[in-house]
Amino acid sequence: MGVCFGSLSRLPPPSSLNILHTSGGKVWEMGSSESGKLLEMSNLKVFSYGDLKIATKSFKSDALLGEGGFGKVYKGWLNAETLAPAKAGSGMMVAIKKLKPDSLQGVQEWQTEINFLGRISHPNLVKLLGYCRDDDEFLLVYEFMPRGSLENHLFRRNTNREPLSWNTRLEIAIDAARGLAFLHSSEKQVIYRDFKASNILLDGNYNAKISDFGLAKFGPSEGDTHVSTRIMGTHGYAAPEYIATGHLYVKSDVYGFGVVLLEMLTGLQAHDSKRPSEQQNLVEWIKPSLRDKRKLISSILDSRLESQCSPKAALETAKLILKCLEHDPKKRPSMKDVLETLEGIKAIKDRRKISKNHGTKSAANSYV
Repeated sequence: MGVCFGSLSRLPPPSSLNILHTSGGKVWEMGSSESGKLLEMSNLKVFSYGDLKIATKSFKSDALLGEGGFGKVYKGWLNAETLAPAKAGSGMMVAIKKLKPDSLQGVQEWQTEINFLGRISHPNLVKLLGYCRDDDEFLLVYEFMPRGSLENHLFRRNTNREPLSWNTRLEIAIDAARGLAFLHSSEKQVIYRDFKASNILLDGNYNAKISDFGLAKFGPSEGDTHVSTRIMGTHGYAAPEYIATGHLYVKSDVYGFGVVLLEMLTGLQAHDSKRPSEQQNLVEWIKPSLRDKRKLISSILDSRLESQCSPKAALETAKLILKCLEHDPKKRPSMKDVLETLEGIKAIKDRRKISKNHGTKSAANSYV
């Protein structure tokens, strides 16, 4: 989950929390985006702390998957049908987030996660199975995503792991764009607010799903253009208008998407303090050169992609990134338009492959 740029307000006492999904009726009307739907009633399971303790072998270190701002994430095992705790290695594996006592995000984000993911369903949003609250213990139970995060694949060098191919990166971008387009297509628009590579998780087939809804907000009310809110997010990904004013737009998510797409194209992180000072912010460093086709191919494109990405596909991707990173949010494309553009770039790759397989063009002319 995100990192707050400023100070956090005092969290409300647990007794004052109102979990939205426990009340009947619809909360908002989702659009007809592909395969997505609003659930009339939440089907989240309320787990006991004892059950989750059994599922994780008492939260032992060998069950630890990772740790973030919210707390630690453990692998656990549940019966696939009943969601009762199961022995390790049997049933289905799940990911269980356990709020740490000194978490900066805290109980408010635990509740927000339940309120959003408890009522929406889409193939490109991670599935929340249930939650637990037991005195001061707050936990969330998710489907397990075996390939981990996009961030790990892009930036954590592992000699035993093949770098993500251009085709896979493009498919991941398309999946993530579908997820954001679905959120933005609702009658009461949902602004995700913390789009970054670490929040894009991959299943066993590298299908991408957006996770961590603790910072999500409903979009502006009718007649308003933005939501004014406390500035939270992650350095390098947050839109400039949001950082400067606290004004949050639906297209603030589009900016974040552009940053992640730039990371996919370059293989470099949005912010890296180990780089020279003028290169630490990826957008500020690379954006001025994205229109230069020569630099794009020779020095900007991730060298691990080698000849996988055609010059035209790289150039069209760079053009899309520039549109997403427009300083004025009104000039950025909608996520629906972003999705259509990405599918067009994917078609460039497909035509190149067909041409190569059939030998209808020389190597010099194979990039269409």
